[in-house]
Amino acid sequence: MWCLELLLPLLLIINDASCQWNVWVPRDISAMTNSCVVIPCTFVYPSGIRPYRGVHGIWYYGQPYPQLYPPVVFKSRTDVVHESYKGRTKLLGDLHQRNCTLLINNIGSEHSGRYYFRADLGGANMYTFPDFAELKVLDQPNIDVPEEIVSDENLELTCYAPNNCPDMTPEIQWMYTDYLPDPELNSDYLEDSNTAVLSSTLTFTPRPMHNGQLLGCRVYYPNTTLVYERLISLDIKYSPRSVWVNVSSEVMEGSSVTLHCEVDSNPLSRISWMFGDEELLWDTVSNISLSLDDVTPAQEGVYTCVGDNGYGIMNTSMYLAVKYPPREPSVNESITVQEGTSLTLHCSTQGSPAPTLTWLKDGELVGTITADELSVLEIVEITPQGDGQYRCLAENEHGRASNSLNITVEYAPVFLEESKCTVVREGVQCVCMATGNPEPTIEFYLPDLNVTINETDGRYNFYTHTDGHTSTGMIKLREKGERVDNGPAVNVHCSISNMHGRESVQLELQQEKKYMMAVIVGTIGGVAVIAFIIAAVRYVGHNNKKEKTGIINLWALWQDWRGKS
Repeated sequence: MWCLELLLPLLLIINDASCQWNVWVPRDISAMTNSCVVIPCTFVYPSGIRPYRGVHGIWYYGQPYPQLYPPVVFKSRTDVVHESYKGRTKLLGDLHQRNCTLLINNIGSEHSGRYYFRADLGGANMYTFPDFAELKVLDQPNIDVPEEIVSDENLELTCYAPNNCPDMTPEIQWMYTDYLPDPELNSDYLEDSNTAVLSSTLTFTPRPMHNGQLLGCRVYYPNTTLVYERLISLDIKYSPRSVWVNVSSEVMEGSSVTLHCEVDSNPLSRISWMFGDEELLWDTVSNISLSLDDVTPAQEGVYTCVGDNGYGIMNTSMYLAVKYPPREPSVNESITVQEGTSLTLHCSTQGSPAPTLTWLKDGELVGTITADELSVLEIVEITPQGDGQYRCLAENEHGRASNSLNITVEYAPVFLEESKCTVVREGVQCVCMATGNPEPTIEFYLPDLNVTINETDGRYNFYTHTDGHTSTGMIKLREKGERVDNGPAVNVHCSISNMHGRESVQLELQQEKKYMMAVIVGTIGGVAVIAFIIAAVRYVGHNNKKEKTGIINLWALWQDWRGKS
């Protein structure tokens, strides 16, 4: 009755149709394995034909041409059918009422295919209709999955179960939905071309975390053991949601380092390593590694990993610090300046970590220690003592380096306290010492004689010597034995000069200590001898005038000693 009710509208249409051979069957129909299926069918034949010995019919499988001997599914005249259909088929329709509806029980996958109906009205009035019903026997339900599932966009999944077996009505359940966010279920019943389908629609909003998870649809028939399941793995497209890279790191200059990047996205992202605006490496993968060999300080900086899969873009950066010892510092060129000039010395270098900079003059600390890549040393109104080598020393935990410059200070000559005249046994010796840069020129001037001495001649022993910035000049003025009333008398001037100045001074006269001691000792000794002679003369005069000759001899000895002393 279920099938006849479905076919009633078609029968009304057939009564009004032209009297030609024609059949109406569903083009597609489906059923679950081991269940049954009803193929609705109605047909018409020319009105001028009178059935001979009743109306009969045959269902064929695969093709409509009897001469090719297709498998017989059902035959109303006999029970002779193909082996695979024995006991499985039954005609539900009344052929005399032009109803050729067929029931197939306990169907299997081997029964999938095209089914053709042939009307037999007796005699030559037989006709195989070219229209067919194509049966699909399913071992699992169909799930309608969109071609693309995008994260955070509403998703509908529909599971279908055929309902073409009148004695068995299926039910649908969704499996593994517990993890879904706020799922919604909707059931529906669809009919198309006299075939029925039961559907259940699952609606939810997927997240990236749901990618790869399983969902299932179960179709079962109550009061039977027939259960059918289908599982799908969710392929959820989402933009990169995380980009993992190494933490910022430090490496030594000349070493090697590998930077790793991993991007979570679906589909895979085009991953690229960027250094500034330069793309160093790229590939369409889930992770990528950038190897840097023999690292230099120029490679220090921010490295960015970028993931782009068409659904979005994301990046993460890390900082690579390259450690290295200080480079040779850059300092001023060596210079020559005049006394009183103010100077600024610069020292700059590079190193990682930033080095400390120290200024040293002739090995001694000057200025302050600077923890930076630039140090400035200010010298205000430089003095001659500022002349020398200035070295900038750069140090960090990985090494040290230095560079130096020389500062030459030029200044006017200056007399040294060693400049004087001294009485020596040979006469009077005058020494003039001065310092200056350039080294000073020394001249002696005797105003009493109006004589300038700057070279050796027969009367004066002139001598000069230069040691660095110190010049020494020396002359001897008189020979032994030349005296005046108050002892040796000298009037000697010394003149010193260089390009920055000239100065003259009269040299003071000083007694040489050894000579002075000899005079003192000689005077005391002479007084003692005279006293001794007087006493001796008196004693001899009282005793013997013959001793006169001995006294005269003693006096001669005294004169001789005095002359020597």
